[in-house]
Amino acid sequence: MSVEAGSRALLSGGDVVLVRPLRPADTAEVLALHTRLDRRDTYFRFFGAPSGLAKLAAEIAAEPGPGHYAVGCYLRGALIGVANYEVLDGSTDAEVALVVDAAVRTQGVATLLMEHLVSHARATGLKRFIAEVLAENAKVIHVFRDLGLRFDPGLGGPERDIVMDLEQDTAYLDAVLERDAAADAASLAHLLRPSSVAVIGAGRQPGSVGHAVLANLVTCGYRGPVEVVHPRARAILGVPCAPSVAELSRTPELAVVCLPAPAAAEAVEACGKRGVRAVVVISSGLTGTEAGDRVRAAVREYGLRLVGPNCLGVVSTDPACPVNVTFLGAPVRPGAVGVVTQSGGVGIALAESLGDLGLGLSTLVSTGDKYDVSGNDLLMWWAADPHTELAVLYLESFGNPRKFGRLARQLARTRPVLAVRSGSGDTAQRAAASHTAAAATPAVTRDALFEQAGVIAVDTVAELVDVIAGLSWQLLPGGPRVAVVSNAGGAGVLAADACEREGLVMAELSGHTRERLAKALPAEAAVRNPVDTTAAVAPEVFAEALRAVLDDDGVDAVIAVTVPTACGDPGSSLAEVLPPEYKTVFAVRPGQRARVTPLVPGGVTACYDDPAAAAAVLARLVRYARWLNRPETENSSPPLEDPDALRAFAAGREGWLSPADAVELLRLADVPMVETHYVTADDSMAAAATDLGSPVVLKADADGLLHKTAGGGVLLDVHGADRILEAFRTLRARFGSALRGVTVQPMAEPGRELLVGVRSDPVFGPLVVFGLGGVDTDLIADHAARLAPLTGADADLLLDGLRASKALWASGLDRAAVREVLLKVSRLAELVPELAELDLNPLRVRADGCVALDVRARLERPAAADPFLRHLRD
Repeated sequence: MSVEAGSRALLSGGDVVLVRPLRPADTAEVLALHTRLDRRDTYFRFFGAPSGLAKLAAEIAAEPGPGHYAVGCYLRGALIGVANYEVLDGSTDAEVALVVDAAVRTQGVATLLMEHLVSHARATGLKRFIAEVLAENAKVIHVFRDLGLRFDPGLGGPERDIVMDLEQDTAYLDAVLERDAAADAASLAHLLRPSSVAVIGAGRQPGSVGHAVLANLVTCGYRGPVEVVHPRARAILGVPCAPSVAELSRTPELAVVCLPAPAAAEAVEACGKRGVRAVVVISSGLTGTEAGDRVRAAVREYGLRLVGPNCLGVVSTDPACPVNVTFLGAPVRPGAVGVVTQSGGVGIALAESLGDLGLGLSTLVSTGDKYDVSGNDLLMWWAADPHTELAVLYLESFGNPRKFGRLARQLARTRPVLAVRSGSGDTAQRAAASHTAAAATPAVTRDALFEQAGVIAVDTVAELVDVIAGLSWQLLPGGPRVAVVSNAGGAGVLAADACEREGLVMAELSGHTRERLAKALPAEAAVRNPVDTTAAVAPEVFAEALRAVLDDDGVDAVIAVTVPTACGDPGSSLAEVLPPEYKTVFAVRPGQRARVTPLVPGGVTACYDDPAAAAAVLARLVRYARWLNRPETENSSPPLEDPDALRAFAAGREGWLSPADAVELLRLADVPMVETHYVTADDSMAAAATDLGSPVVLKADADGLLHKTAGGGVLLDVHGADRILEAFRTLRARFGSALRGVTVQPMAEPGRELLVGVRSDPVFGPLVVFGLGGVDTDLIADHAARLAPLTGADADLLLDGLRASKALWASGLDRAAVREVLLKVSRLAELVPELAELDLNPLRVRADGCVALDVRARLERPAAADPFLRHLRD
């Protein structure tokens, strides 16, 4: 749904409204809203008795244009609020005004309308909002103050000129997301804490989906009233029936639809007309059909929250309101794990696997075809849910990944967030037109999103269960230093190898620890890491060895590998040692039947069947702990001196920039670039040779030439005007009519060649890529990526994210200079949303600085959507 047609959004109490631009046809409703104002509101709005209300209404509802914009908020078809701005002549300032119906004054209508005005004003280049407000109008002043914008309340007196700076910053985004989360949680309560439920399509006989849904609801402990919609039955499973939604004895807060596609659409429409607040559509076969379109239209028209269609359903084990409207085959164990999944099969597998471990769910929402409720909704719900201690996501697609990243980052600061990666294949990646685009595959972009948001990513449901088990019964590790203690030397070596493969550090045991081990263990034991107690030790001796290792200050975590022998089972002693209150310990019992199981009933720690599984979980937990301890710094690059000049240069341009324009783009962005001349003819080539002096390098600018060196498009160390002209003729002969021109640069000082680039995705936003450059770009393919905007910590992770990073920076290259380029490129991507691709390759780095030797840049019209504007899926 286009912005012009409006978008659904949530008020603070959870009501769904429509916000859309106003047009002349809305004049009568705008006038009626102003006419309904009481005397006090009229005084506040007009500073006295109003005059010319009809004229004012017409001006507010005028066609949107460069100097005017107005939006209205509609609740169930009625206009309940209006906000508009008028641009002040010859400026980037606009005067703003708003009116809200008194009946909904406390529902956040004014704030929501202001957010929409802010988003539109920014997109058109406005810098400030100005509002003339009576000093005694405290409510409106609070609306402006609480938006999160930089705010100047104006001078004292009876009238205030309030000024709001429209420049986007984290304070504003945080304020918007906080309001979004509160409203979203209020709306999801209709789904997860409903006061009454109706099941539409429950059959009388077992074996149908609808019957299973009703049975689960009846047996889960739900205490609210339940009814069934069935055309003939009087009662099913003891639950009273009504022949239609309209004939239910009460309006249910939640309805569950289990009907064939055409009938499902009719049922959703009937629910909307009856005033139902939320619907779960189990039915499949709607998407891509007229019935599916009808469901979407009903969601929009009646302000419904909807899960599905084509879904497993919804579970909440909140003891205050347990509800299970799924067709799961077994009861759901209450617990602390919240799950949102597009795949019903993944939800079933996860519920069963966690139940086998003695773990349970707080929430399970199967979004199916995701017409409305999505993963972002559940991230906001869990942030306020005291029953959810761990969040799990299986998402096949992202509707709004930039919002997801910010929400997931906020949630991951308080509890672990796990995601199953799906769709990792890059077969859909189009042929790349730059080195950066070749590196910025969909999987790379998704993984960058997860890493920056602190999401623990896995590839399979089995790995997901492994990590959940590890998180559920142990502390996060204090660092990457791991010790292995085993009574089977070979298994201990395998564990040590697995730890090193996962990037963990094998801890160096202290002399004191080794002495304790030597005293406790047989002479033939290995007292260095990995510790081999030998197979002959009794369980209590193994336990003493484990205690000694845990007491070592140089050890952050321990993997204890045990096998039973004729001398006893050391694994039986672990529960006596655990849980240590300060160290992470995982058990491994090779050959156990289950992939992972609690060491003892009730938990204590996770016990894995293979050392590699334990090491993989430990490595993920170490990375998460490291992320939690990262400073939350913002972009530390200094502000650009003239950002407006940069934006003006990019405005209106599309396609690949000429070499000269690409160099100018870098100059305006303050990114270092070697002195560059671009020429297209012999006489100008001679002039360039005179300007630059000798020696020079010539680079061909030719259609289809991406890899200049490999394609014969680079001539190095050319001396003298005659030779420069000869080299130009050589390139012209080599590329013929494909040659557009030649870039001429002085020979740069020797150094290491790196790559820095940007690839902008219309959904994910700009991705900054860093890696080895020059001829190594394709030969070695060593690169890392992060989504813009980069923080200083993000830039450091990029610099350390290559396989070659350790050797690269040990060679004495200017790391600080490259870091500054990364931050400047990130800033460029933020300031110029038109930047689709940027390729600095090579970036020549020395011990005392760095400079780009070549640049390619492509601009395209940016997507108009604001990823942080509050709205629901349409």
